[in-house]
Amino acid sequence: MKRRDFFKQASVATIGAAAAATLATPAIAQGNVTWRMVTTWPKNFPGLGVGAQRLADRITAASGGRLTIQVFAAGEMVPGLQALDAVIDGSAEMSHGAAYYWQNKSQGLSFFTGVPYGMTSRELTGWVRHMGGQEIWDEIYDQFGVQGFLSGDTGTQAGGWFKNELTGVSDVQGLRFRTPGLGGQVWAKLGASVTNLAAGEIFAALQSGTLDAAEFVGPYNDLALGFYQIAKNYYFPSFIEPGLATELVVDKAKYQALPEDLQAIVRDVCQAEYDNVAADFAANDPRALQALVNEHGVQIRQFPEEILEAGAKASLEILSEIREGGDALTKKTAESFISALNIVREKTDGTDSLFLAAREKYFTIS
Repeated sequence: MKRRDFFKQASVATIGAAAAATLATPAIAQGNVTWRMVTTWPKNFPGLGVGAQRLADRITAASGGRLTIQVFAAGEMVPGLQALDAVIDGSAEMSHGAAYYWQNKSQGLSFFTGVPYGMTSRELTGWVRHMGGQEIWDEIYDQFGVQGFLSGDTGTQAGGWFKNELTGVSDVQGLRFRTPGLGGQVWAKLGASVTNLAAGEIFAALQSGTLDAAEFVGPYNDLALGFYQIAKNYYFPSFIEPGLATELVVDKAKYQALPEDLQAIVRDVCQAEYDNVAADFAANDPRALQALVNEHGVQIRQFPEEILEAGAKASLEILSEIREGGDALTKKTAESFISALNIVREKTDGTDSLFLAAREKYFTIS
């Protein structure tokens, strides 16, 4: 079945061992340093976990072993949602995850992962790299003695897995839904009971009935996590996560103590892996979606217009609340993000969308 048919009807490579057996204090011998990276992802997780391991391996290789990175999957050293705390308290030198997991520390961090009805992956990259976003991100993380780098992007995500079909906003009332960040706040405004769980905990919560619905990433990861075994209604589009970025966070003092060439290697490998992860998802999300529909009987559905409209209204309300009542740095983040969005969307909503509409209408090839 072709991709367009899904929506019209609705109208790993093997990798090496991830971690060493010991959690010893980082060793420094003959100028070589070993750092520990804790992640929010399950071991060997497609796209995200594999990307974290690949990033670590590339830093190790590019440095000639002068900076060796040991990777610990979620739960191997600390629980997934404590990865950032492990860097802050010195238990690890690096973490790999998503900034919106830490919005309890600063709501401004959510802007560096994904904002409902906000930037696409390409737009977010432009803001962070070339429109002042990185500098503001640095200000936020300076408060905790760490520094963040973009390390990957999943592209536009799926809207979520629902045990029951949605007909309107009334079906959201009391819905027990796993979804993080500002998107979680949007669904809460629509009436859902929202929680956040690490990737490895979601399936069991769906299976036990603790959750009625869950949103994680998209087909590539969702297929691996097996959500289709519990919920068959797979909703699109993901208006809450139009382009989700992952991050590498490092202990800032230890990073700045590295020789300049090693600092550059960390920075440049993150940039390369950002692009690599984005390409990985671009290639494998469509394949996974085919498998979900053709092999597992998943129903691809579109969110009702009432929910899409209510979600947009809720997102605007949340952004307004942040601009009016947030702390100074969160307000600064929101203003920078919104200013950049209003610049970059002129092209995305204009020429890019016109091309995609024309391709959908006129260009079919087999």
